[in-house]
Amino acid sequence: MNLGGTRRPMSVAGQLLILQLVVFTVVAVVAGVLFVVDERHDADDATRDTVTAVAVTTAQVPEVAEGLRSPDPTAALQPLAEQIREATGVDFVVIVDPDGIRVTHPRPDQIGLPYSGHTEQARAGQPYSETYTGSLGSSIRTITPVYAGDGTLAGFVSVGVTRQRIADNFVRGLPGIVGVVGAGVAVTAAGAVLVARRLRRQTLGLNPDQLLRMYEHHDAVLHAIGEGLLVFGTSGDRAPRVDVVNDEARRLLGLAPTGPVPFDSLPETLRTLATGEEVRDEVHLTRDRVLVVGSDAVRWEGRRIGTVVTLRDHTELRGVLGELDSVRGFAESLRAQAHESANRLHTIITMVELGRPEEAVDFATRELAVSQNLIDRLTADVAEPALAALLLGKVDEAAERGVELTVTEDTALGPVPSVPSRDLVTLVGNLIDNAIDAARTADDPWVEVTVRREDSTMIVEVADSGPGMSADSLAQAMQRGYSTKSAQRGLGLALVAQVVARHGGTLRTEPSLGAMIVVEIPLGGRS
Repeated sequence: MNLGGTRRPMSVAGQLLILQLVVFTVVAVVAGVLFVVDERHDADDATRDTVTAVAVTTAQVPEVAEGLRSPDPTAALQPLAEQIREATGVDFVVIVDPDGIRVTHPRPDQIGLPYSGHTEQARAGQPYSETYTGSLGSSIRTITPVYAGDGTLAGFVSVGVTRQRIADNFVRGLPGIVGVVGAGVAVTAAGAVLVARRLRRQTLGLNPDQLLRMYEHHDAVLHAIGEGLLVFGTSGDRAPRVDVVNDEARRLLGLAPTGPVPFDSLPETLRTLATGEEVRDEVHLTRDRVLVVGSDAVRWEGRRIGTVVTLRDHTELRGVLGELDSVRGFAESLRAQAHESANRLHTIITMVELGRPEEAVDFATRELAVSQNLIDRLTADVAEPALAALLLGKVDEAAERGVELTVTEDTALGPVPSVPSRDLVTLVGNLIDNAIDAARTADDPWVEVTVRREDSTMIVEVADSGPGMSADSLAQAMQRGYSTKSAQRGLGLALVAQVVARHGGTLRTEPSLGAMIVVEIPLGGRS
């Protein structure tokens, strides 16, 4: 829309088209002029060669020397000269006696008059070519000596073609030259139009000022935004290319701070977004980070020309949420224990009121011994307080959800400085949560947990009575991203896989004892 009478600047493609047309036309015209000049020069050279050959050949004809020595040279040579002129297509064949007087001429009234050209070089024995204006007008002519049988100079032969004939012949060839130049201009114009159309698609029809402003804004925004940004371009059937990667995206993905980014160097989950469906707030995991990803297709005139992918770092947030979940679990466990304690206290008080104090004491000490035994064992055998608290909380949480959770007797883990407490809580907590969810589908729901150190390896085994998970399903859960709106079990397993990969461990399933997942993480050194 044209507002205020302002004229919209011409696009880059339009400016290039006009520039190409002007340049190509000027080049074609100049080339045509140079070609005409060259052709004219070539025509003069060809004419000079022709008249020289005819003159030299005629001078060597015996009848010419004999005719010049005859009593009436004109009568003897005029028919021969005209015959040669007509046969060779030249404008004149003039035979001259040693005194420079014409004995033949295409115009009989010129016979007997002095030759109107230079004969000095021919008298010296060499053919001589020149451009001279004579009785027939300006012409290119060659004069050559004629020698008698005894070697004496008998006369001269001059052969020439007028400039007018050369010009007429050249003009007849001009349409061809003009046609070639016109065809060249037409071909270059068609090429310029095709180049302009392609450039218009590539620049989206924008003019130079718009492109400059877009680049300035684009560069400023890329460095200013706090989210990671990747722009993928399409190349037909070939793999997408990475056109733009801002500083934050390079940091989140662990890429080099400068230089091009090969498409194959990106995580597989991001590569699938380059040509896949549009997504919103999908969680993807790299080796060290939890990223919330969104992708949008870029379209121009109805076709997809690229994809924009945004990355938001939720690593710290996920860690805090994990700790919050643990705290929430502890709170729920305390609430459940408070509820159970209240029930037990009412039971004990009632038994005392009923006059059965011995049985009340026995009931109280028996329940306390079971709980205290687990607390004492975990406190003594597990050096990390957060892990011990997590296991105690999960036992009560599982009981409240109708699942029997057992921490095996061989659970024992000393200090593990190479694995932070946050990673331990993420690893064990997510495995137990997944196992509880899976066990609840069984008729006899149970979960069994073992955390121990074997030589220089930490081993975590979580078994449950659920349907289990195949190796393929586990591999898919470890690699793919999960939407925040989908089941969190998948995200939990992916977070576990992230921790295991970060510490160089392994994660596998075992078919024994129902369904079991085993994690092994090397710790270095011996206990």
